[in-house]
Amino acid sequence: MSKVFKIISLFLILTLIIAISLTGCKKSELQKVRLIEVTHSLFYTPQYVAITQGFFEEEGLEIELTDGKGADKCMAALLSGEADIAFMGPEASVYVYVQGREDYAINFAQLTQRDGSFLVAREPDPDFTFEKLRGKEVLGGRKGGMPYMTLEYVVKKHGLTPGVDVNLRTDVQFDVLAGAFIGGEGDYVTLFEPVAATLEKEGKGYVVASIGEEGGYIPYTCYSTTKSFMEENPDIVQKFTNAIYKAMLWVQNHTLEEIAEAVKPQFPDVDDEVLVKLIERYRDQDSWKPDLIITEEGLDHMMYIMELAGELDKKADYNAIVTTEFAIKAMENIKD
Repeated sequence: MSKVFKIISLFLILTLIIAISLTGCKKSELQKVRLIEVTHSLFYTPQYVAITQGFFEEEGLEIELTDGKGADKCMAALLSGEADIAFMGPEASVYVYVQGREDYAINFAQLTQRDGSFLVAREPDPDFTFEKLRGKEVLGGRKGGMPYMTLEYVVKKHGLTPGVDVNLRTDVQFDVLAGAFIGGEGDYVTLFEPVAATLEKEGKGYVVASIGEEGGYIPYTCYSTTKSFMEENPDIVQKFTNAIYKAMLWVQNHTLEEIAEAVKPQFPDVDDEVLVKLIERYRDQDSWKPDLIITEEGLDHMMYIMELAGELDKKADYNAIVTTEFAIKAMENIKD
């Protein structure tokens, strides 16, 4: 081996070592944020775009994402310190606040503005009306959870009385609704995507209605953290909000195909065509909150639905459990 060759080889090795070291340093400089989500669904497409397109890393954050499989479990993880930020329905923070907890959860950014579930039947029904639920059984999820309360609100809006005209079951856990339905329980079930589309593809269920379209505007899923974490880490909360807002702008300015390609790593088992179809379904029904701001009017409407469901005797103070500071600052600093 010539002396020149040895020098070149040594140079290449040193270059490689330096590159690896710099990459490691860059990674270690990121602040880890433990994020727990209520479920893993295409309904939350902008969040996954923020992850795959590097918007969190641009803000100096490394996201450790966990599927909480329900808002109750997400809130438990947040309050116990197992998560830094929770992504779930703000009804959970209402429950915690009215119970009098001192270190309660504060919502700082809203991602979705309507229910993301779909009513699934056992057979195709292009002429479906909610009157067809009369005398039927619907697997609706956990009592006190936003998906169930919105379903109950929609059913009542169509003149049906739960427990009298239609049986809305609350005894099946949120994360096993599809399995129970496939196993023969219930005449209908409410499911998020891509689970509903998976049942359609397998011929085991068919979407007949959008609960989101029927339920109207609701601050359905928001990001929250404890009062103490927000006071101690306002910079992390701001950086997190910035990343989500960047992703929201990105989604608004890219094609369905580009969005599908961006979220594919989060849903590797879903066909590309199905991904496009489901993202289009959510975008067409105006699922995502462009400015991330949780309004007092929206929170009041959600609490009205909670009262209607018999789950709330006393309303929470909007100014206590909501802050718009971080969303407003993100919009001021980040331009389309």
